[in-house]
Amino acid sequence: MKYLLLIHMNPDVWTTLTQADVDEVMAGHERFITTITESGEMVSTHALADPKESAVVRVRAGAQTVTDGPYVEAKEFLAGFYLVECESKERAVQLAAMIPDTKWNAVEVRPIVFSQ
Repeated sequence: MKYLLLIHMNPDVWTTLTQADVDEVMAGHERFITTITESGEMVSTHALADPKESAVVRVRAGAQTVTDGPYVEAKEFLAGFYLVECESKERAVQLAAMIPDTKWNAVEVRPIVFSQ
C-alpha cells in the first residue's frame, strides 16, 4: 500500500534551530532516503517552496479567481513529502518516525486511496 508522509513545518520553530540542528536535519534526510531506497519502499520525495510562492485558484459560477499566498493562514505549512510503498500503516508510521523533522515538527501519515 502507498502512503504519503507529509512533513508539516512551523517556520517559527525552524528559525530557532542552530546551524548544527539544520545540518542534522539535512543529513538525516539523506540517510532516510538511502534507507528507504535500499529497502525498496521509496516511490518519490519532493520539497515544496515557501507558501508565499503559491497561488490559490478558485472557480465560482464560472468565474476564476487567483490569489497569491497560502490557501489558509496557519502557523504550520506543508514543507514536503515522501511517497512510500510499504506493507502496512504501522510500517509507514515507523518510516515517518525516522524523518528527522519529527524532532521539531509533525509528520502526517496518510494512506493513498487512488493512484494512477
